[in-house]
Amino acid sequence: METKIVQALDKVRPMLQRDGGDVKFVSVDDAGVVKVELQGACAGCPGATMTLKNLIEQFLLKEVDGVTSVERA
Repeated sequence: METKIVQALDKVRPMLQRDGGDVKFVSVDDAGVVKVELQGACAGCPGATMTLKNLIEQFLLKEVDGVTSVERA
């Protein structure tokens, strides 16, 4: 599952990098909760929670079976 998550994040990464940000995979637990670290401009952005839930989480839920949610590490 980790490989699929990293591959999916690679597809989302260009959208974040356009705005000076990035995302790093940290871990996934047995319940399917993915932990990521927002980097660059995304780390301190007021819209980071919206980016995390509306972009990253929704994309991973669609792309990777078993993912249940995405949280900041």
